[in-house]
Amino acid sequence: MSQKTPYKSIFRDDTFQNRTIIVTGGGSGIGRCTAHELASLGANVVIVGRKQDKLDQVVTEITEDGGKVSAWSMDIRAEDAVKATINEIYNTFGPIHGLVNNAGGQFPSPMEHINKKGFEAVVATNLTGGFLVAREVYNRSMHKYGGAVVNITADNWGGMPGMAHSGAARAGMDNLTKTAAYEWGPSGVRVNAVAPGWVASSGMDTYEGAVKAMIPKLKNSVPLGRLATEAEVSAVICFLLSDAASFVNGDTIKVDGGAPLGSNIWPLRPASDNSKAWDGFHRATVPDVLKAPEVLKDKGE
Repeated sequence: MSQKTPYKSIFRDDTFQNRTIIVTGGGSGIGRCTAHELASLGANVVIVGRKQDKLDQVVTEITEDGGKVSAWSMDIRAEDAVKATINEIYNTFGPIHGLVNNAGGQFPSPMEHINKKGFEAVVATNLTGGFLVAREVYNRSMHKYGGAVVNITADNWGGMPGMAHSGAARAGMDNLTKTAAYEWGPSGVRVNAVAPGWVASSGMDTYEGAVKAMIPKLKNSVPLGRLATEAEVSAVICFLLSDAASFVNGDTIKVDGGAPLGSNIWPLRPASDNSKAWDGFHRATVPDVLKAPEVLKDKGE
């Protein structure tokens, strides 16, 4: 059994014992939370990201909690860097049993104001980079030993107004997931995706202007009347990586509280407080944009 850590997971402590799992974008948000949960379940976690200081902080956290973790700094958009890093990880730890393709990012803009450089940068971050990492993990390890890949997409089923570049990339990742599941299945590799809706995560504090003003109101469009926690997304990722999902392949699981299901024709009635969030992540923090004004005032902001 693995050493018990403070993370409150629904899964067995030894679910990923003796397994090496890579988490891209592991320095913050959903990636950070997932890395913590995987470590609490016995995994040898490898977090990857562009900013070494963020990665180092997560390594410190997980180590303090009793988990196993290491970090590699890498830009997933750079093909040579991806090849070199995955090769180094394989040479260090041996077979790679799981990959969480979580790294991503975008900026809000009306479609008519997005230039070619901006569009291609977001597609490279949210689609091409994920393809490169998955391809290298497959070629270096999984084609021989099998494994599980979980791609992180987004809630873009009705389009993504204000995020056309990201919506196009995420739709591409959804389709890439299906293709990889079919092509790589004979090697014993399962490829699935998770599509989070609105998650109370640190990424919300990166937005400004009209988008920042809109964030506290997002819960009003969710039938459950709230946003997701990082732990609720991580739990689905861990399930898809686990042996319990050994016959789930090529699927995209939505973690969005049912937000895309309705329309203005049938407006939502006020939500009760019966939907309780799963707060498994002991180091989770509330984004500043979701805090009450008096809290920010107390902080001197």
